[in-house]
Amino acid sequence: MNLLNHSTLRNFRKSANLTQEDMAEELNITQSHVSKYESGRKILDYETLVKWIQVTNSEVQAALIMFGADVCAQAAQLATLVPAYISNDVCRLWLSFM
Repeated sequence: MNLLNHSTLRNFRKSANLTQEDMAEELNITQSHVSKYESGRKILDYETLVKWIQVTNSEVQAALIMFGADVCAQAAQLATLVPAYISNDVCRLWLSFM
């Protein structure tokens, strides 16, 4: 079951104070595609989903929805064990594969 459904995408966009036109520009797609994704008439591919989440700064919310609070808490605890010299981008990339 995909918990990141079309209404979640819309909520992420609106929480980021972006219009459909803004989102389309950020994702390099048409406003019509954004509308279709948000209405459930078109399915997002993985790459666009990741970009959508990044553009709207919804990484934490998406992780909670996809993996649940327990897994996210364990990942956060594990992240504290990662040496400080590893950049946040590397940590985010690593967590995206969990």
